[in-house]
Amino acid sequence: MRQALEAAELDALLILGAENRFYLSGFTGSAAVLYVDAEAAVLLTDGRYASQAVEECPHWQLEVSSRVFPEGVAELVRKRGIKRLGAESQVLTWSQWEALRQVLPEVQLLPCRDLVEKLRLYKEPHEIQIIKQALALTEMGWQVLLSELRAGITEREWALKLEFYLRERGADGVAFPFIVASGSRSALPHGIASNKQVEPGDLVVIDVGIKLGHYCSDFTRTVVVEKVAPWQQRLYQAVLEAQQAAIAMVKPGVPAREVDRAARRVIAAHGYAPEIFPHSTGHGVGLAVHEAPHLSEKEEMLLQPGMVVTVEPGAYLPGQGGVRIEDMLLVTEAGAERLNLSPREELLLVGRRKP
Repeated sequence: MRQALEAAELDALLILGAENRFYLSGFTGSAAVLYVDAEAAVLLTDGRYASQAVEECPHWQLEVSSRVFPEGVAELVRKRGIKRLGAESQVLTWSQWEALRQVLPEVQLLPCRDLVEKLRLYKEPHEIQIIKQALALTEMGWQVLLSELRAGITEREWALKLEFYLRERGADGVAFPFIVASGSRSALPHGIASNKQVEPGDLVVIDVGIKLGHYCSDFTRTVVVEKVAPWQQRLYQAVLEAQQAAIAMVKPGVPAREVDRAARRVIAAHGYAPEIFPHSTGHGVGLAVHEAPHLSEKEEMLLQPGMVVTVEPGAYLPGQGGVRIEDMLLVTEAGAERLNLSPREELLLVGRRKP
């Protein structure tokens, strides 16, 4: 972090984002500011979290203030004699920014982005292990609850069953509201589970993820209920081949945009228009479920060992249905390691009635 400060020509940095606070200090409370300069690493919080901060952050100097922001911050900055102060511009609101400017008129306040996030790009072995555990639990829940996905159940009912199963077995919470979108709703890339009943012949896009030990999983499969139509099979095959082409591109030194382009070439080769694939091919996953690198058309960042990314192309036909397939990959020195265990080589038929 201090090397990043020096490169950015900053005297000090304020860190307010929850994921960044945890990443650097281990603090899990909801109210604190981290302060880092060339010599000091200070956690500034109020009395509610003093004991917690001592326990969670033994390597940080603790400062307790009844008014952490902006008064407590200003007092600390003046005491340290700071002239060029960076703050996370993507976290502070405009009113917070202005409040900080008013209490520190003598300090040059500089907006900063991604200084901590660039460190988070590269997962250490213990981070990778937690992500693998989160994904394994997610997939176990999916496999167990799949037998209950049948005609008549609502999207929300099934999503709640899955969430309860995962929480009961150790998940800290969900990484995002579960997407369970059936029938024509499966053409909605972010079709949050609704009260719609699942019907025979429905495609169902299921996109779920949990938080475990503060790290996220992200997993998507598409299934069809009771019977499959030829158009559904063709759409699934196009997305599957697009995902396979994109996964083959995931290796060190490859620009992230090339992974995205590989998927789009396959979708186009199957005769589908560009607009049926409206989102990026993937993204990084860690403490946040969406973080860098972004596997999108404009992302020039080179993939490097230690990055964890999703590869999730999709194709959505308005009024009919959609397909998305998502796996998580770890970029390694030799290429990439697929972290998922669930198969996706064919469109899975669920909810078949017993004779």
